[in-house]
Amino acid sequence: MRPFTLEGKLSLLLAATAAAGAVLGVVLTHTIHSAYVVVPLTSAIILFFALWFGQRLSDPVTRLLRALEGAVASYRDSDFSFSLSATRGDEFGDLARMHNQLGQVLREQRQHLVQRELLLDTVVQNTPVALVLVDLHERVAYANLASRHLFNEGRSLIGLDFGTVLGGCPPQLRDALKGGEDALFSLELEGVEETFHLSQRGFRLQGRPHRLYLVRRMTRELSRQEVATWKKVIRVISHELNNSLAPISSMAHSGAELARRGDVERLPAVFATISERARHLHLFIDGYASFAKLPTPAPERVSWGPFLDALESQRSFRLVGALPESEAWFDRTQIEQVLINLLKNAHESGGAAEHVEIEILHPGAEWRIEVRDRGSGMSEQVLANALLPFYSTKRSGTGLGLALAREIVEAHGGRIVLANREGGGLRVSLSLPARG
Repeated sequence: MRPFTLEGKLSLLLAATAAAGAVLGVVLTHTIHSAYVVVPLTSAIILFFALWFGQRLSDPVTRLLRALEGAVASYRDSDFSFSLSATRGDEFGDLARMHNQLGQVLREQRQHLVQRELLLDTVVQNTPVALVLVDLHERVAYANLASRHLFNEGRSLIGLDFGTVLGGCPPQLRDALKGGEDALFSLELEGVEETFHLSQRGFRLQGRPHRLYLVRRMTRELSRQEVATWKKVIRVISHELNNSLAPISSMAHSGAELARRGDVERLPAVFATISERARHLHLFIDGYASFAKLPTPAPERVSWGPFLDALESQRSFRLVGALPESEAWFDRTQIEQVLINLLKNAHESGGAAEHVEIEILHPGAEWRIEVRDRGSGMSEQVLANALLPFYSTKRSGTGLGLALAREIVEAHGGRIVLANREGGGLRVSLSLPARG
């Protein structure tokens, strides 16, 4: 037990009180020979001195507790500048020093947070992406400079009703924001048509629901991507045209020579080769035309049984699991085209035909159609680019099959995902909204 600690002081007080009471009792007994007088007098004197010493010992505790109460109230008000006197060498001094260290840590952390918030606010305010945060009552809680220029002619949006602000915006912008989903839309600004991408998300901030709108100008980026895409299209078409026209030109010259010599027996073979190359060129051009002229989906109610029976008559597969009883809602012809293409790829993947399978799942508010095989799968690079137009790993491929499938599925409001399977093979998942 250390001296000068609270425990040591209390022990010393008890020992001193007991000793003083014993000495005082002996002295009073020799002075006053009546026990009825000595005992109460001794008890009163000892109680007086015990209360006096107890008050002296408890006074620092009382002052420290009051100081700690004030410190807690300051921390509650986010004021971390409160400090306690730490000159004592006992437990109270240790507690005061620990409190002061805690305050110093909180002050440093708050300073770092303030600096980070200032940096983040500077970045957000100066970003070209228009950012608007609204609360549950559609009041604007935060808006950067770009959003002020886009929505309110440069004036502040904080505290305004967002619906009222949208009332003065162009209808394209207003309809996109009220759609509830990510979207692309175009506006005419200062006589120039600009394309924007809208992203909106709901989340909880400080326990309350909020919604964040991000509007990004995409005109320059889309123009660059459009030029790059056209260059790639021209290279692919030029390559395919040369591959077909060069043999046609060569065989036409050979046919002319054979006709000049009178060797007509070899002419049918020459004409057959020319016809085959022309047919290949026609299929190639027709594939590009079908991708460019994809019509808008016409959804209808589809029963899974007849739909899969018609699909199986064109491409074989094994059905996994039971068929759902409820009907789906999509464009029968377009989704059938997608699945035929996916089943064709599955049969050409290198796996056994009996391992090509389809499973229909209904997780929540969507349908998921999975086409699986046990082929060689795809590398990470191929998985990352397989859905892009004109990307193909096949020698005679056009790179439009999966791109067309993606275009059809996304036109339905769904998505397509490719992933390798454990044990080998590929899984292609089509997610379609389950709405009627």
